[in-house]
Amino acid sequence: MPNCNKIFLGGTCADTTWRNELINMLNNIPFFNPIVEDWTPACQAIESQEKEFECNIHFYCITKEMQGVFSIAEVVDSVYTKFKRTILHVMPDGFDNVQLKSLEAIVDLVNSRGGIAYIDTDLSRSANVLNYSFSHHAMHRSEP
Repeated sequence: MPNCNKIFLGGTCADTTWRNELINMLNNIPFFNPIVEDWTPACQAIESQEKEFECNIHFYCITKEMQGVFSIAEVVDSVYTKFKRTILHVMPDGFDNVQLKSLEAIVDLVNSRGGIAYIDTDLSRSANVLNYSFSHHAMHRSEP
């Protein structure tokens, strides 16, 4: 496991901008952004290495642009993986009531398994969770 916190930025890809927005709000916490222009088997291998061995914080943002369901499977797998902290942020805009009910159940599951999960329209909530829970400063604030 890494000896410092590093965030895996998982979740909805498509043409979303949430990763860049979140990165701009992070306070010196290392991260891995899996988004590349040309997804190749080599990129997939790097992502697997980062997710499995380098990143102890798995952050997933789910938005209406979600085209498949693999990110949901990743969230569930992550929350059951020891030594990983799983954070799920669902952006509710654009989901219908049936989809939101299902996503609420996933949020409840993640929270019941020790993760941090919520539905919120404001990405700064996630920046606050990450910055105040996992930054170097937050990890050492109880020292004399």
